[in-house]
Parts: sequence; structure tokens; C-alpha cells
Amino acid sequence: MQNPPSDYDAKRVAHWREVLRANGYRITPTREAVLRALSAGNYALEATEIFERARRFAPHLGLVTVYRTLDAMLSLGLVERVHCTGQCSLYVAAEEGHHHILVCRKCRRVWHFSGDDLTNLMNDVANESGFVIEDHWLQLVGLCPECRDS
Repeated sequence: MQNPPSDYDAKRVAHWREVLRANGYRITPTREAVLRALSAGNYALEATEIFERARRFAPHLGLVTVYRTLDAMLSLGLVERVHCTGQCSLYVAAEEGHHHILVCRKCRRVWHFSGDDLTNLMNDVANESGFVIEDHWLQLVGLCPECRDS
């Protein structure tokens, strides 16, 4: 996997802080470190990778804090879980509004895209199955142009 940028997205971290605080979460130095590590770049990262990156900001960080912070962020829609065949769950910053994810299976860079044209497919599936479809998510996995060419 390519290394995400070493800096962090201060604007994204400030937004996450605000949402977490509004929902009763304290922003401790270790939680802040997790936010910074996760905001650096648009890559799908394993919890252990987030842990290693966050330790640059908080050397005494524990892995349990990473998992608890990720759970809180998932429940608030701040991050999304990315599923790749044969790997642990990966996490990436969520985007505003409804969208879908395209992820490179080699470098794990993530692109968000809208899927407005899925409405007809969802209607067909609902009609054939009798389901009332309430929500959906779509993740496409493949090789980005840089990884495909290398």
C-alpha cells in the first residue's frame, strides 16, 4: 500500500471534534490522535494502521482507544467501513450525502461517487422480491490507473 500523506486534514478533524462533542464524547489527546491519523489522505486503513499512524501524535495510545473511537465515528456516520476480500475491515472518512465507494485493492485509495442511476435497478429488485428497500451501499473494488500500470 502507498503511504498516505503524513499531515492531516485540520478542517475535517475540526468537524469530527464538533460532532463527537455534540454527541457527548470527550476529545482526549489520544482520541485527537486517532482523528488526525484517519484524516490524512483518502485511503482505507485497518485499525492497526490507524493505531500506528496515531502513535506519532500520541505515543501512549492504546489499540482499544482506536477501536472505541472508530465505533463512535461509525455510529455517527463520520467514517465508513470498507470491505475488501481477504482483509480485515478497513475504515475511511465518510463524505457528506449519499454516495458509493470505489477502492483500489492494491493501494487502498478510495474514491466516492454518486450512484443516482441505481434507482431503476433497486425498483426492479423491489418489485421482483417484494422487499421494501430502505437503504443500500455499494462498494466497487478494482485497480486504480496507477496500480494497474505498475
